[in-house]
Amino acid sequence: MSALLSNSKPRAKFRFNNFSTVRRLRFAAIALLGCLVAAPVAVALDYRSLNDVAILYDAPSQKAQPLFVMARYTPVEAVVTLDGWLKIRDADGALAWIEKRFLSERQTLLVRPQRAQVRAQPEDKAALVFEAEKDVVFELLEPATSGWAKVRHRDGQSGYVAVGQVWGL
Repeated sequence: MSALLSNSKPRAKFRFNNFSTVRRLRFAAIALLGCLVAAPVAVALDYRSLNDVAILYDAPSQKAQPLFVMARYTPVEAVVTLDGWLKIRDADGALAWIEKRFLSERQTLLVRPQRAQVRAQPEDKAALVFEAEKDVVFELLEPATSGWAKVRHRDGQSGYVAVGQVWGL
């Protein structure tokens, strides 16, 4: 056995001869680690709405199996983009493919509980402007801050709704 070990080729030794090489590698390792740690936090959800009635498919093709039809202004979450198609998730968690041309940058919200209260100011004790039933769609007027989103109903009434009462943020 010692003959086998003595006949084997010597291992190559790797040495850093330059101090700046060590510093560059250390910097690269720290930068990579920083990217890996920050990446999950930096991912933002991409919510959009339908600009027209659209057929949703099980694959990114008009030749694919049609799954269902979705109404205009329905909010959806964009999950994957592929050529002229997007894989989207609806408020119930269902995934399907839709042609990009049916999506708008306009953001809408969907009422989730049986009734949502829309208030005059972004606070629980503010005057009640109106109530909306489950699955009513609002247009988002201002980004949500401190737990409230400014919204408008299609009949023109507007106010603030608690973010826990809507889907699409």
